[in-house]
This record gives sequence, structure tokens and C-alpha cells, in this order.
Amino acid sequence: MTYKMIVLDLDDTSLRDDQTISPRTKNALLQAQDAGVKVVLASGRPTYGMQWVAKELKLDQYGSYILSFNGSKIIDCRSNEEKYSRALSAETVHRLYDLSKREDVGILTYADDAIIVEEPSEFASIESELTGLPVNIVPSFKEAVTGPVVKALMLKEANRLMEVEKKLQTELDGELSVMRSKPFFLEFTQLGVTKGASLDYLIKPMGIQAEEVIAMGDSYNDLSMLEFAGLGVAMGNAPQDIKEKADYVAASNMEDGVAEVVEKFVLNKLSRV
Repeated sequence: MTYKMIVLDLDDTSLRDDQTISPRTKNALLQAQDAGVKVVLASGRPTYGMQWVAKELKLDQYGSYILSFNGSKIIDCRSNEEKYSRALSAETVHRLYDLSKREDVGILTYADDAIIVEEPSEFASIESELTGLPVNIVPSFKEAVTGPVVKALMLKEANRLMEVEKKLQTELDGELSVMRSKPFFLEFTQLGVTKGASLDYLIKPMGIQAEEVIAMGDSYNDLSMLEFAGLGVAMGNAPQDIKEKADYVAASNMEDGVAEVVEKFVLNKLSRV
């Protein structure tokens, strides 16, 4: 199979634990783009928190895309324009706030290039470190959320949040997409918004088929795109149940797993042509 697109999660996939791209991974992705293969970034992060990676990989020069907020937005890196956007209403986010209080977990969302929380927490601080967005502590979460927002996150230790995830997936079935992006982040987006669904939307007008796509990720919010792509790759650091659903398991994010896949399935085949 000749692959025409490589779709990458960021955290714990294409980025190392220190939030950098290894030279080997960067070189492999630039070589693939030189050969005409599109490289797309797909993350739960806000767009702002993905742009530096896009610039480092020269996605603007190669005319590629960012899928941010778990696929709620598709950004054209060359023009910086939104090709697709889905959002939650303020009323929906207010309801999620009430559910977070009922379940005794934290909640955050985004507004004006900042993270909105009512109470500070270690998890909000982690999101700030990952995205580069400041944390805005507000006296009233509901009063701060007056218009549509792209997504909301509930925050808690992994074991407790796993219980909340199962409960709310059942309670909100048919209303919202509910999935974990990290053990301590439970994400809520508009129903039907997933990385896989946005990837499907992106490739159709490009004339690229699903079987011509490689998708790589490590967590539960990556499953939809791993299952959609012709080659779904789980990182070596992914949970076992993610690995079991992947077509291929690569080395970990600290062992250049992304570079391994690009070299094996893209660059090596190009060198034999």
C-alpha cells in the first residue's frame, strides 16, 4: 500500500515526555512531506497549543492541516483558516458543570485563549503546561461561559474518573461525545465529533481514501482515527486495550516510534520505487 497521509497525535505519541520532537522523528516526517505525503496533527489540545509543532514540521509550507480539540476544529496551516468547527452551547457546558459538581470532579473549558476554571487544581496546571494557555480562575464558571465553547474537560484522579466516564457515557448517550484523552482528563465534545470523524471529513475532498492513511496515537481519544485509518498504529506506551485494537504496535514515544513507522511504511517503500 502507498500511503498518502500520516496523522499524528501529539502528547505521548509524536512528542517525547519533555514535549519535544526527536531529530529522527522530525527528519522522517520532513522527508515524507518532501515526497508528497501529507502530515496532519490530531490532538485534544486547543489549536494554540499545536501551532508550534505545526511550524516545526513546516505544515504551512507543505499545505497541511491541524485537527484540534479532538477534531472539533480543522485548521488549514497555510491560510490559518478554519475549514470545520463544531462547538458546545453555553447551556450544555452549564449542564456539564452541574454534573461535575454532582460527581465531585473538577471541570475546565476555554475562552479568549485561556483555560477557565472555578478552582485551581494540579490537572488544570497540567493542561496549562501542555497547551501554553494561562489559567483564568473565575468566581463563577457559569457566568464566565456565556457563548459556545469547543469542548469541556472533567478532571480527577484516574480511578475515579474512569467511574465517572462509564456513568456519563451512559447518561449522555446520544447527546455528547465522551472520552478520556489522558487518565485524568475526561473530554466532552459535540455528538459525533471525534478525530476519526474529522479525518473522514478532511480527506474526502482531497481524493485520499481511508486505506491510504496511517494514524498513530496512544490513548482512548485516538481510537476512532486508529480504527478509521488503513494502518492504525498504537504506540508502545499505549494501554494494552488500545494496542489490541491497532493494526501495528510501534516503539514508545521515547523510542522514536513515529519515526520507526514512517521509515518502515513510507520512506523504505519510496526508496525502492
